[in-house]
Amino acid sequence: MSRRLEHLRGHRRFAALATALAATLAALLPAVPAAADTKQPQWAGTWATAQHASYDPGTSEVTVRIPVRVSAGGSSVRIRLTNAFTTEPVTIGHATVGRGAGGSAVAKPYELRFGGKDEVTIAAGEQAVSDAVRIPVPARGDLVVSLYFPGRLTHISQHWMGLQTVYWTPDGGGDHASDADGDAFTRTDSAFPFLTGVDVQGANAAGSVVALGDSITDGAASASNANRRWPDYLAGRLSACSTTAGVLNEGISGNRITVGVDGNPSAMDRLERDVLSQPGARTVILFEGVNDLSWGGATGDQVIDGMKEIGRRVHARGLRLIGATVVPYRGWGDWWTEAKEADRQKVNTFVRDSGGVFDGYADFDKAVRDPDDPTRYGAAFDSGDHLHPNGTGMKAFADAVDLAGLRVARDCPSARVRLTPYRPTLQAHGDGTEIMSTVTNTGTRTVTQVSTRLDLPDGWSAEPAGGTRTRSLAPGDSAAVTWTVTPAADAAWGTHEIGVRTSFLQDGRTRRDSDSVDATVTPAPSEVRAPYLTTATTTEEAQYAQNGDQFAIWAGGQDLSGWKDEKAAVYLADAAPPSGTVSARIVGQTGSGPSAKAGIAVANDLTAPAAGGYAVLTMSAQYGLEFLTDSDGDGRLDTWAGGGGSTHPAWLRLVRDGTTYTAYSSVNNGLSWTEIASADVPSASGALDAGVVASAVNLNYPGTTVQAVFDHFSVETR
Repeated sequence: MSRRLEHLRGHRRFAALATALAATLAALLPAVPAAADTKQPQWAGTWATAQHASYDPGTSEVTVRIPVRVSAGGSSVRIRLTNAFTTEPVTIGHATVGRGAGGSAVAKPYELRFGGKDEVTIAAGEQAVSDAVRIPVPARGDLVVSLYFPGRLTHISQHWMGLQTVYWTPDGGGDHASDADGDAFTRTDSAFPFLTGVDVQGANAAGSVVALGDSITDGAASASNANRRWPDYLAGRLSACSTTAGVLNEGISGNRITVGVDGNPSAMDRLERDVLSQPGARTVILFEGVNDLSWGGATGDQVIDGMKEIGRRVHARGLRLIGATVVPYRGWGDWWTEAKEADRQKVNTFVRDSGGVFDGYADFDKAVRDPDDPTRYGAAFDSGDHLHPNGTGMKAFADAVDLAGLRVARDCPSARVRLTPYRPTLQAHGDGTEIMSTVTNTGTRTVTQVSTRLDLPDGWSAEPAGGTRTRSLAPGDSAAVTWTVTPAADAAWGTHEIGVRTSFLQDGRTRRDSDSVDATVTPAPSEVRAPYLTTATTTEEAQYAQNGDQFAIWAGGQDLSGWKDEKAAVYLADAAPPSGTVSARIVGQTGSGPSAKAGIAVANDLTAPAAGGYAVLTMSAQYGLEFLTDSDGDGRLDTWAGGGGSTHPAWLRLVRDGTTYTAYSSVNNGLSWTEIASADVPSASGALDAGVVASAVNLNYPGTTVQAVFDHFSVETR
């Protein structure tokens, strides 16, 4: 073992001693946040992430607020911070933790102390563990950790792919760790800074399961702020057991077993830090190898040798090791070859029969592979890049884990229910869409009195094809119900959750399981109601739809700038005052060429742009943000500013001050705005027409059209 790891161990022993001393003092000093008994139950990790890189943020006097979804619950909480990937110390001047209240808000922030002190300085390469604080935390509950950094923050140790919105105050924002509301947190990021773990005690968690993996475990291709990585789904399964366990996600995108790089140490190099030192760790699930075999240049034998070394070290610490087979990846870039496929099969044969290296295995390969071509993902599980799973694939991985084999949970439900497809699409005013619920008995005994029901948004309906009850399900058997689901007539376009619940008798006791999918309601052409008007200058017929404050436009058009002005618009006449703001949120564009534009437009008369005052602010896949204006009043958009990426949803805003327009955009729901440019349009006069606009810009892409969807449009006086 390296001297650095020995030093870290010594630091942890010292931290444990300090924590024990604090617990003793708590019995004498009631003001200490967490009460202490003579015998404290064991800590169990309930959330974790693998820090692996650092950067200089160039900021001072800031507070960060980090939301996390715990796995196991408890009555007391502590946090772990690391400064592992830096060369300088960092000071935390104030820290709090509390139950999440949505976004950056906290229901009640509790003060965190470190060895009884409000402030802690963490040396480079070291970590700090907070004192315990009493907070009742339910399994699968949301916590928010806030950290204030006094003075200049010279560096941040981070896990970069957090898939979670993390909130920061602006530079110089000061200490807001104790704020209940989140108003001060106007900047956002998606990396986890410094926070490496959250532990609980005082509940029914029998230790923790550590998932050691790469980008698939890290959650790549899953939705942000949704907690839909496969370890999250595994935590959901375990939370239904009488004795549960924490699930710790130690995935790093691009991680390998055999070789590491700066900022991404190998699985073997980080095993002590990220796995073996985790509080209450009982079982490790090793799900790595695809990076080694595909682009990493490793042979199957080298991956197997690495797995053997990990097995030896895990078992030497008294932990169980579950191996996961390497998933198929044919079609992922140009990495797949027949020789590499042979190596993958060799590794998977070893995982399934390792001779004691693994204490069990989860056949992730079998769970998601295409039965007609086992070198590829099945279409139902593929996110589209042919390596990372979609939500159904993430669930399939979690379902492939034998809970009994983890040896951390007892009395778990043996039947599971799943909804397919992963993301069903329903059309407004349509005839309904088929969605299937499937209950599978994965246990060793028959379950009886199986019933299934859907949970739908208000006003929706679902008709099952056949019965929703099954008398009994033998081990390994499944029962499926096909439902025709119809959204409410006024259902908002966008994402709606559809849930399913099943109940059954297991050993004479009623047990339950549930699942959910995100269904997307898409617009269908309909009328636009007064006071809104429409106008189109395209050769193709434009179509429109309105649903309350939502608008959709289907349009063609050769261009929307310069020599052509072909577009379709939904607008309000004479609505934009001489000093005011026009805003819209564009949810997305589909079915278009790369230059298609959608956004907001203003003019003296949108039906006749040559009347003056003409400007548009749009987004396109090829050019990003585009702010175009008519500088001479001839009806042609002849100035341009913008660029960058095109990310939906996005807010667009035009601020008018007489004849001057200033364009802004926001990708964080209006928390902060980026100025694009200002332009003078001398022909602007009086109240302007203002609306949302779309054009296919199909001159070089014949036949293409665009569907643009907006879920907000407003005109305000300044």
